[in-house]
Amino acid sequence: MRLPPPILQIGPHTLPNNLFVAPMAGVTDRPFRQLCKRMGAGYAVSEMVTSRKDLWASLKTSRRANHEGEAGPIAVQIAGTDAAMMAEATRYNIDRGAQIIDINMGCPAKKVCNKWAGSALMQDEPLALQIIEAVVAAAAPHGVPVTLKMRTGWCDSEKNAVRLSLAAEGAGVAMVTVHGRTREQGYKGAAEYATVAAVKAALRIPVVANGDVDSPQKARAVLALSGADAVMIGRAAQGRPWIFAETAHFLATGEELPAPTVLQARDWLIEHLHDHYSLYGELTGMRTARKHIGWAVVDLPGGEAFRQAMNLLDSSAAQVKALQAWFDNLAQSYQRLPYSPKAAEAPTIAPHEYKQ
Repeated sequence: MRLPPPILQIGPHTLPNNLFVAPMAGVTDRPFRQLCKRMGAGYAVSEMVTSRKDLWASLKTSRRANHEGEAGPIAVQIAGTDAAMMAEATRYNIDRGAQIIDINMGCPAKKVCNKWAGSALMQDEPLALQIIEAVVAAAAPHGVPVTLKMRTGWCDSEKNAVRLSLAAEGAGVAMVTVHGRTREQGYKGAAEYATVAAVKAALRIPVVANGDVDSPQKARAVLALSGADAVMIGRAAQGRPWIFAETAHFLATGEELPAPTVLQARDWLIEHLHDHYSLYGELTGMRTARKHIGWAVVDLPGGEAFRQAMNLLDSSAAQVKALQAWFDNLAQSYQRLPYSPKAAEAPTIAPHEYKQ
């Protein structure tokens, strides 16, 4: 028996389900967010937008602040270390269509943490709370809710997620996402969900579990272990955005959804590529599309050889033509995508492994 999807509320926004797309720099641009939503995600957060005003006119930031045609609610993640600047960034993004503002206190990247932004803010709780209060105050007149994404703490001996999330709730934050690793771990080791469960037990607002959710079965287990209201999927959606449809079906029925057909995957990927090219233009679009194509094919038969050959192509038209021919050839042998067990569990190829 199919159960109704869980209802989750963020401020005035009712979400269709509790399966979220994690914000990932260089990945969750508007075309990718739209693809994941079409594939069953109930919510998606943008790439991190800087609070530095001097960078807002850059092409990189203007693309990240582009929400043309995007289905709501539009959630934008902002990052910075100065409360006044973060408040101004809040207003800037709301003026450009943001309906939810997410504060980044979870990014472990050195180039972010070295500037005391991202998860580095968890080391300075007074400053973190000052930023939260400033962003909430800037968003409130517009009726825009504020959410917070954090880690379990800075290091294993300094897990302060419960304390900081309680302060954030008191300051008016509408939802908290906890990645089950410390800043010190980065993406190494296994995510733990006991801290997420402790945050959930302490708060009245929705709590989202993030980290290593790489299959429908893992999503169900993490929801059960943590008691979280939702799960956020990141790297496992790279090249496999239909993981959201698979997970929604599994959570509702307990049954596994068959893999997409080869031709379905071909059409979805090509549609995504055209959307991608339209945002980035020919040269940048062709280069940045390589990682998306690579993620989609690398765990399929002959995918690695195709990925290497595709990286040598020098136009978007050539990419689309080659991709269509490759999938058409694959369809001669397989009706559905023939993933290996490893690929079906956790395709986690990093963007830097592909030529740009």
